[in-house]
Amino acid sequence: MSGRQHELSGRPEKRRAITQAARKMFGQDGYTRAGVDAIAAEAGVSKRTIYNHFADKEQLFLTVALEGAEEVTAAIAQIMDRHLRKIVDLEQDLIDFSLDRIAAVTAFPDHFALVRTIEAEATHLPRPILKAWIDAGPQTAHLRLAPYLRRIADRGLLDIDNADRAAAHLTLLTITDVNQQTFYGAVRLPEDEITKIVTAGVRAFLRSYAPSSTPS
Repeated sequence: MSGRQHELSGRPEKRRAITQAARKMFGQDGYTRAGVDAIAAEAGVSKRTIYNHFADKEQLFLTVALEGAEEVTAAIAQIMDRHLRKIVDLEQDLIDFSLDRIAAVTAFPDHFALVRTIEAEATHLPRPILKAWIDAGPQTAHLRLAPYLRRIADRGLLDIDNADRAAAHLTLLTITDVNQQTFYGAVRLPEDEITKIVTAGVRAFLRSYAPSSTPS
């Protein structure tokens, strides 16, 4: 294999090493403090190699943020489908879904360290990064939950006028509450406490969206 062929075959592996290192360093040091030199050292590549793959630090940060968001979104989509496609016990299914969705945070520690960076440095991040992050949908995950709630309502198990709003309420009452208390998994919260928060949140949601009694 020629040197050129070897370089080409190694590009996906080098890119992967760069993005993994960047996600770690940005999550650890933040966008402002994490330098390309440190990322290159962590990845075991040269700065020139990084710039062969990414135009600048801004593009690198945006790439790892959005790729991480896509991975998390795909994982949560599977969780939604597993728990909410077929309802057996609505309260328990919503509790189990919410607990698994919360557990997904711990499965992507480097990504959620990056989320903490974005929230902490929002005023210092370039506007294109913030806009792309918002457009990618991490803050609007409830919109992917809405169709499931709409189908549940169609079965008469919920009374919903606006499925997007209902999904936002369920998220706020369960996942958001835990994520704020744990700073996206950075601070440990006992499992029984998480279960209590989620159970109370689901029950409050069901009380708010209980179907109207049908006169006999």
